[in-house]
Amino acid sequence: MSKVIAVFGAGQGLGASIARRFAAEGFRVALVARRKDRLDALVDQLSAEGIEAGGFTADLSAPHEIPTLIEAIREQFGRIDVIEYGPIPSGRFTPAAELTPDALSQDIPLLVLTPLAILQAVLPKWKERGDGAFLMTTGATAVHPRPHASGVGPLMAAARNWLYSLNGELTEAGIYAGTLSIAAFIGGSEAAEAAGASGSTAAFPVVDPADLAALYWDMYAKRDRVEEVHPDLKTS
Repeated sequence: MSKVIAVFGAGQGLGASIARRFAAEGFRVALVARRKDRLDALVDQLSAEGIEAGGFTADLSAPHEIPTLIEAIREQFGRIDVIEYGPIPSGRFTPAAELTPDALSQDIPLLVLTPLAILQAVLPKWKERGDGAFLMTTGATAVHPRPHASGVGPLMAAARNWLYSLNGELTEAGIYAGTLSIAAFIGGSEAAEAAGASGSTAAFPVVDPADLAALYWDMYAKRDRVEEVHPDLKTS
């Protein structure tokens, strides 16, 4: 039975590119998103390209619903081998001095609690097989905090901390955890389109989601680092 990647927060940008990249290596693809119309369109598009794909609608800010979602994916595909978690948070960049408890707490389920729920739902099977991978997409402020750009950054940093610990604990069991932190707008995404319309792409470059998907495959295949920041802020 061929392997399965479940892409959480799937869209036409990075999610679609990850689906294509992993499918090129023989994976089947489960796509999870909130909006059924866009999800169905993406499934149809990938299916027309010869990719075995299925869509599952879910509210990823509701971690208590995750066990049922994981069972639905397993019922259709038989297994889950790789998780890619990259939903777009509702919060926006906020100066740290203006960040309120209510503003910070709104994305805690999406960025911190739901990833934990997913891992707990898939981990027993991964330990049985001695293989599995949890990949999480964050923004570069999780790694390099910036003035006036707090908000979701502290939550992504918490998830990054968890992923580092997770990888260290599970490597010997054959299970990998990694994070790709993106310091750019992703081509094809709503955020990139909005930024282009407003002329704000000067602050960050626009990257090809296929390049990001290639990085994810390299991380998954080699399992030689927990983190990749793209573009590299130290050299850009």
